[in-house]
Amino acid sequence: MPLTDPPPLATAPADPVEAVVVLSRRLPPTPDLAGLSWIAVDRETLAGAARTDDALTATPGVSLFRRTSSQGANPTTQGVSVRAIAGSGAGRALVTLDGTPQNDPFGGWVIWSAIPSAGLASADIVRGAGSVREGPVALTGLIALARSDSPVLAVDAAGQGERQVFAQTSQAVAGGRVSADVAHDSSDGWVPVLQGRGAADRPLTLDASSAALRYETDLGGAYVGVRLSGYSERRGSGLAGALSRSTGAQLGLTAGSAPQTAGFGWRAQGWLTGSNLYNTSVATAAGRAATTPANRQYDTPALGFGASLEADEVQGSLTLRGGMDVRGASGESREQFRYLGGAFTRNRVAGGDADTVGAFAEATAQTPDWTLGGGLRADYWRDSHAHRVETNAATGVTTLNRSAPDQDGVAPTARLAGTHSLYGGLTLRAAAYVGFRPPTLNELHRPFRVGNDVTEANPQLKPERLSGAELGLGGAQGPLSWTAGLFVNRLADAVANVTVANGPITDSVAGLIPAGGVLRQRRNVDAVNAAGAELSAVAKLTPRLSLTLSGAFTRARVEGGSGAAQLTGLRPAGTPDMAVDARLDWRVSDTVRLSGGVSREGKRFDDDQNLRPLRADTVGSARGEWTFQPGRQVYVALDNVGQRIQTARDANGLLSWGPPTTLRVGLTLRR
Repeated sequence: MPLTDPPPLATAPADPVEAVVVLSRRLPPTPDLAGLSWIAVDRETLAGAARTDDALTATPGVSLFRRTSSQGANPTTQGVSVRAIAGSGAGRALVTLDGTPQNDPFGGWVIWSAIPSAGLASADIVRGAGSVREGPVALTGLIALARSDSPVLAVDAAGQGERQVFAQTSQAVAGGRVSADVAHDSSDGWVPVLQGRGAADRPLTLDASSAALRYETDLGGAYVGVRLSGYSERRGSGLAGALSRSTGAQLGLTAGSAPQTAGFGWRAQGWLTGSNLYNTSVATAAGRAATTPANRQYDTPALGFGASLEADEVQGSLTLRGGMDVRGASGESREQFRYLGGAFTRNRVAGGDADTVGAFAEATAQTPDWTLGGGLRADYWRDSHAHRVETNAATGVTTLNRSAPDQDGVAPTARLAGTHSLYGGLTLRAAAYVGFRPPTLNELHRPFRVGNDVTEANPQLKPERLSGAELGLGGAQGPLSWTAGLFVNRLADAVANVTVANGPITDSVAGLIPAGGVLRQRRNVDAVNAAGAELSAVAKLTPRLSLTLSGAFTRARVEGGSGAAQLTGLRPAGTPDMAVDARLDWRVSDTVRLSGGVSREGKRFDDDQNLRPLRADTVGSARGEWTFQPGRQVYVALDNVGQRIQTARDANGLLSWGPPTTLRVGLTLRR
């Protein structure tokens, strides 16, 4: 993945490796953020990937909770984290599109099919909890996506009956510009179970569509933009009777002055997001010969909203910025469960509200050799109106009625960071930070089932708190650009799915857990302690041939405390210890480009007790492109070459696998 040079930032010391990119339609980042680890993903890399999450997770350390990409993963497992500290279905990183949050208001996960990679201009990945401006969701980092305005038509076909199309157009109108895009992505999928497959196994299918309409104008030197978007996707979950449907829409309004390097700038933003999830789960019979309905989550209405106002002042070597924001979410899960005698016998409604109000201030000072600054933020958070009501489906009699007291508090986010230019073009960077993440409505209120494993919710979860520091060095000598860094993080009160009992048992709340099944509950463990190293380098071997190497190595261990002492010393579920990536890019001519890569991820565990290992995997890819006219391109690509990836393991040792080697062909037309 190519590294890009940062734009000039008012006497900032040159840093050719840790790129600080001015994000479209946003105030420029404060210069001290160069003290954090940044990776810039360009449009070519994004457009060359089948999906946006595939392009992002090619960066070592960036991962979804499961190894399966959004082509085959259930929406509830598509939360993204930027460092391999601890896996989470909700994710621990904030994803924005032109500054507007894209994380689901109920679960925190991201519907990646609603953000087609063909419509993006860039992505900036910021590692660490130092994004004071973005607030509590950006616990392990920030992924800032910027959309492209270029008219484009992209068509892609691949194995497993996969078909993708994306079209975007833009038209000048009186007073501004109107842009629109539409996308469709469908796949016949693959059956994830190979050994031990039974009659109940089905493919992981996908049928997803999205659309967006935007209006932008310039009013007296101030940018004003309105964006309305929506998505719908349907997925087969790999077993007969198991499927999911998710829908959502977002309205965003942004106004502000154009980014500038001196003087006063401001930005105001508001957004409203609605989402819904339909999800069914099943229990499997012996030999996987059949399935029995276990749960039908027929409605999960959720509403998220937010508004922010920020301003900055740049005077010579001093940058000052401040702002405030409010964010909220409200939602509930409506389900049928306890399937007996050919029908569901229980109904459940569970949910609540979650809100934060925050304010921040940042300051940075610069000299020709030094950049030093920091930020401080305080958020008031509140979880309220928690409820869980279960009734008998036949009689309507209440069988369980639980509420939880409201919780609230004030939590800080802070950063101190800087860079120093050394002799020989080297740049030293350092940062220390603290941050927090309130649990999502999904973690607080929604139980779920995967096969015969049941995970209970916990409305008394406390916010996670992360503290950390990092130190890095980078430089550019001739054809070589490189950066390397070390970090240490402590994630206190980490939310984890903790094993409570093994089946067969009958729990007073969760019900029957069959033999081979496991009962878990979301709980705060004392901490996850993680230390690691990150490195990347780009070598221009010739004017047309370049090699990119990157890697992330992390040692993460659970400190269970009295509530989960059995987990102390174990690795968090879904957390690999290493990830490396090598990419070779050869521009054979002005019209022909060949590229390929190899990625390896270390062993990870599919459970909290480290009893379900998933082996290390190595996969390759290759791509050939021919630009037959300016802006006109055809390509052929091979994905998932070599070792097939293990994606899940159940209590009986049955493995699920990722997609086979896949051939893709496509056409892209840009103007």
